[in-house]
Amino acid sequence: MSRRKVSNPLALAVLACLYEKPMHPYEIASTLRERHKDDSIKLNYGSLYSVVESLKGHGLIVDQQTARQGNRPERTVYEVTDAGRLELIDWLSELLCRPVKEFTRFEAGLSLVAVLPPQDVTGLLEERCRRLQVEIEQYRALKKLMATQQIPRLFLIESEYRATLREAELSWTRGLIADIASGTLEGMERWTAFHEKLGKG
Repeated sequence: MSRRKVSNPLALAVLACLYEKPMHPYEIASTLRERHKDDSIKLNYGSLYSVVESLKGHGLIVDQQTARQGNRPERTVYEVTDAGRLELIDWLSELLCRPVKEFTRFEAGLSLVAVLPPQDVTGLLEERCRRLQVEIEQYRALKKLMATQQIPRLFLIESEYRATLREAELSWTRGLIADIASGTLEGMERWTAFHEKLGKG
């Protein structure tokens, strides 16, 4: 994997916006929110301005103009440089073609699940399933809404991907709950014995 001059995914989104046209940071943030990109990329104004300064410092974007409207503070409009365009295309290409190990919070929890008694884990996983089901239903409702507005699938693919992952996670988690509840999960005897011993201590 390439070592990026600026590695925050928000920088990639900024470059993508400026690839379309020059913008000031407020317009970049509004564009990302309007397109629901903040569902996939963490966005807040403090980090946005830091990212813009970092991109500028590495020569990936430059000031195009600074203007003031009425009593509002001055706003600097930025444009992407040739180096920024190359970085955007290279970085995006890498993200799309190269799978990488991502350390998720759920996977971290699963790796240490034996710390909790089996019955507690079952209850917690059932609650996760309820929350996953709500997320999946929200996506389905969003998809129906977008269909009525005739928004092309191209602009929903990250939401579709996220919903597909959630559906797979829901199915897998339900299977794990069933294995714990039935006692067929390999290692259950040791897990149960460990917590019975703790209870007696």
